[in-house]
Amino acid sequence: MARVVVLDYGSGNLRSAERALRRVGADVEVTADPTAALECDGLVVPGVGAFAACMAGLSSVNGERLIGQRLAGGRPVLGVCVGMQILFERGIEHGVESAGCGQWPGAVTRLAAEVVPHMGWNTVRAPEGSVLFDGLDADTRFYFVHSYAVREWELNPEPPMRAPRVTWATHGGDFVAAAENGPLSATQFHPEKSGDAGAQLLTNWVKSLN
Repeated sequence: MARVVVLDYGSGNLRSAERALRRVGADVEVTADPTAALECDGLVVPGVGAFAACMAGLSSVNGERLIGQRLAGGRPVLGVCVGMQILFERGIEHGVESAGCGQWPGAVTRLAAEVVPHMGWNTVRAPEGSVLFDGLDADTRFYFVHSYAVREWELNPEPPMRAPRVTWATHGGDFVAAAENGPLSATQFHPEKSGDAGAQLLTNWVKSLN
């Protein structure tokens, strides 16, 4: 059974994430303990609220260092919602720019839509070979709640480096709905709130940990 830690840094739907992961067969612990976070099979970084506040909470538990150490060793990490956004270089909210973890280049900016926040169910466009979306149809819907997102993907390595698999969605304009880049994966939507579709995505991720 895969051992998964949901990182507790004061932000995110911790218990919802815990229940969703248990549902798909993971052995789950919600903690900020650094040893547990480093030694588990998979680390989930949730996030709800403002980019800067989430980064402050993450820093309080040395989360940025923990994420970096795991990825340096090829150990899987999954970011969810603002937990995805803080993986990028920077976030810009209300004209204020805040530094992120910098695992991916790019900025988190306000959605280019008449109606914000983007709240509710939406389809996504997953690339071929996606692990997260394996077995899910193109018309499958996931649950989103956000006002900001990454609207341009900037990491495009030259061969023989493998390009990340980027999944897109549309609300006013296109934005990154998910990304898979070696051991680092993330979703802008909430798989723990996305019913059977979210359960299938989490199942796929948990299976990839073995």
